Amino acid sequence: MFAETDLLPLSGLQHLLYCERQWALIHIEQQWEENRFTAQGRVLHRTVDEAADESHAGVRIVRSLPIRSLRLGISGKADVVEFPLTGGGPPLPVEYKRGRPKHETWDEVQLCAQALCLEEMLGTSIPEGALFYGMPRRRTVVPFTHVLRVASERAAARMHELYSRGATPLAPYDSARCDRCSLLQICQPKPLNSHQRARSWLDRALRAAAQEGL
Repeated sequence: MFAETDLLPLSGLQHLLYCERQWALIHIEQQWEENRFTAQGRVLHRTVDEAADESHAGVRIVRSLPIRSLRLGISGKADVVEFPLTGGGPPLPVEYKRGRPKHETWDEVQLCAQALCLEEMLGTSIPEGALFYGMPRRRTVVPFTHVLRVASERAAARMHELYSRGATPLAPYDSARCDRCSLLQICQPKPLNSHQRARSWLDRALRAAAQEGL
């Protein structure tokens, strides 16, 4: 169990799964730059967060709900949590995302982590949640399978492992990810990896020379 003072941002799970170097630049080095993708996401979340709580069709809709898990060591806010007013059914966390559904499971892991927080706080079981994407403008239901729960728990553990080290890892340049990242100019993946390749070549050359001299 973690102390309240040791909790890390739940939102960092998506940063971590996208790129561990990106996560470390944001959450260890406190670096941040915005691009059009992050700006669109910020505007979308602000619109959701600023709306008032309401009850509709037998459901209590709570927005920007603070959540945390002492077991996983994470805390944050759920965009929306829907609580049935009758029948005693489980709450439904709903996460809002810009763009379209992804092939990767980053969004599902973040949503599942929200459910794990709610389960711990409320002493209940939550079988599923939903992702609402800005482009198709409809919900995608996400079952919280055992595999997804384990992935969320491992991601939270990995965040704490990296945070305890306090070092920012390197990452290989990947145009599909790096060119979309708002931290590209801060990260400088191409020069850093060129430096690492040169260093590796020099290390190999020195070892070969030492062996020839024996």
